Amino acid sequence: MPRNEYQNQLETLRTDVLEMSEIVQGRLEGALEAFETGNVERAEAIIEGDHEINELYLTLEQNCIELFALQQPVAGDLRFIASTFKIITDLERIGDLATNVGKHTTHVGQTRYPDIEIPEVGGYALEMLETAMTAYAEDNVAATYEVARMDEVLDTLCEEASAVVVEDLLEREAGDGTLFEDVSRVLLTLRDIERVGDHAVNVSARTLYMIENDDELIY
Repeated sequence: MPRNEYQNQLETLRTDVLEMSEIVQGRLEGALEAFETGNVERAEAIIEGDHEINELYLTLEQNCIELFALQQPVAGDLRFIASTFKIITDLERIGDLATNVGKHTTHVGQTRYPDIEIPEVGGYALEMLETAMTAYAEDNVAATYEVARMDEVLDTLCEEASAVVVEDLLEREAGDGTLFEDVSRVLLTLRDIERVGDHAVNVSARTLYMIENDDELIY
């Protein structure tokens, strides 16, 4: 295959991964809004649309496999394809986490703990993912390290919010029939948001490896 055509395939793969990321980010943003407002219909649409992300993942996975098998890439191209293979896995798992958040949505919305800004915490995780994908799109080394730094902030936000919920649970008397259900919903959502951040770090780690053959953020 001519070199130009091969390079076009690599660039097409990068473009397709970025498009997958935009879909995943949109699903997560929608799930967080549904959770906050109690929009069950929107949450159900997020859940039902998960198959689209899964299909994209399988298509891109196959594209990576074909480039491995047919082109036998070396050096930088090999790192690019191998890293992309791992990155689409993280994107697919973030899509699963968006589905989880949708499943935590109820008609009443986030009313028991109004001081816990789920969308704000989730928005920070989304910003991490956006920064990670910018690093991937632009071969931006500085952005990979920025995501790693942001993850420490996200962990703190999730820990503080979870502590508020647990403290409130300990102070309340038994008899509230929806208390444990509401507590579970909030804690599980915070856990899923924190995992989104972990996957964003994974994306950045693989991107740094792709650009500079540096595995510092992987371990």
